[in-house]
Amino acid sequence: MGFIEKFELWTDDQHAHARDVLSRIQSDGIRSVRLSFVDQHGLLRGKTLAADALPTAFRDGFSAVSTLLSKDTSGITVFSAFEADGGHGVTEMGGAGDLVMVPDPTTFRVIQWADRTAWILCDLRFTDGGQVPFCSRTLFKNALEHAHASGYQYMTGLEIEFHLYHRRGHTNDESADTAARPTGIAPINYGNQLLSEERGDELEPVTQIFRDQLATLGIDLRTIEVEYGPNQVEVTLDPEVGITSADSMVLLRSSIKQLARRNGYHATFMCRPQIPDTCSSGWHLHQSLLTTGADPGHNVFSPGEGTGALSELGLHFIAGQLRHAHGACAFAAPTINGYKRFQPYSMAPDRVTWARDNRGAMIRIVGAVDDRNIHIENRIGEPAANPYLYMASQLHAGLLGIESKLPLGPSADDPYSTAAQRLPSNLAQAVDALDDDTALKTAMGAQFVDYYVALKRAEIARFDRTVTDWEQREYFDLY
Repeated sequence: MGFIEKFELWTDDQHAHARDVLSRIQSDGIRSVRLSFVDQHGLLRGKTLAADALPTAFRDGFSAVSTLLSKDTSGITVFSAFEADGGHGVTEMGGAGDLVMVPDPTTFRVIQWADRTAWILCDLRFTDGGQVPFCSRTLFKNALEHAHASGYQYMTGLEIEFHLYHRRGHTNDESADTAARPTGIAPINYGNQLLSEERGDELEPVTQIFRDQLATLGIDLRTIEVEYGPNQVEVTLDPEVGITSADSMVLLRSSIKQLARRNGYHATFMCRPQIPDTCSSGWHLHQSLLTTGADPGHNVFSPGEGTGALSELGLHFIAGQLRHAHGACAFAAPTINGYKRFQPYSMAPDRVTWARDNRGAMIRIVGAVDDRNIHIENRIGEPAANPYLYMASQLHAGLLGIESKLPLGPSADDPYSTAAQRLPSNLAQAVDALDDDTALKTAMGAQFVDYYVALKRAEIARFDRTVTDWEQREYFDLY
């Protein structure tokens, strides 16, 4: 009996998909398979197998070193990995031992831009079959199970901005601001370009590559457009139920970066690159709850015959996200750079507010009262966020609002002048707020939150020790 069967880690549907995948490996002539899991930062880690090793991986999983979960964004190991508990208080991670990547055969995709190569996402397990409390995909699955136990499905739609540049050697641009740009890239355009058709046509050769190749992965772009700032692009995806949106976000982000690099461009999902006139990029998360049970798929946010902006459940859901907004920021905006975005009159929120169809508010109600697709849009996210943690924290916060029947205060029709709590001004404030938010901490898992807080505080401390360009310019000559 193999590892996966022994610990009953697959559903009947996954077993059926595994058989289909092995058949496709043969019929499509696949030579290599990328087994990938999503780390704490939302980045893909894993191993590439020869295709004939996949049956073994489908029986026993595949090992990966546990220290991958101990690293900050620089790759520095910040926990004592060689101690008996791996520095986490978890004996299964002692001595930098192995974890098991358990492939999810329902995520199988063929990568058209790589030669006879496929992609499969994995969940992490300990060698005794137990859940790894730091596996972000598992954490989101747990949140979805919490929602399902309460009678709800979680539907999300994605709206993501990123920046796209030429790679050096693929442009003749020699403009005066070369010294101010990161080595190796050059701008595509200048100035504010919101929805410019001419600029969209200029980008079409590469954006069409994105659209076509993502479609082969089952990720159909709903829109792709030129965003507000120079070199800024936005894509949107149709709503999906459950874990599919998060999986799609992970694959979309990695695919766009790989495709851009292969075609002479550099794509970055960093919120605000240090390039003149750059505008911050956001990730707006569209959300609704649907019914389960005998009458599945009904939007419980719809006010029905009522006259309110949303149903009572929907209002409680918003109230929960507002109540836990400060702590949830640590997941929605997990980088130091992401807090440069929370500025007034910038189409990004700067305080904890809600409003109907107002893009300055943190939470925007989208759709008419009589629209069965009415939903909410949370605008605090940055595109670098780990999608599983971002979505899990928002779902848990909303469910906490429903379970506690939290009242929702008045809307902020002037969101940049309304008297309301400010969003955290830096990552340290958000991490402290998460550590202090007992209810959200319990919902996400206290062991995981303690781990995440320690990881982020190590990252912040490393930043605080770094001499920045601003300090050098400000003080070097002055003093």
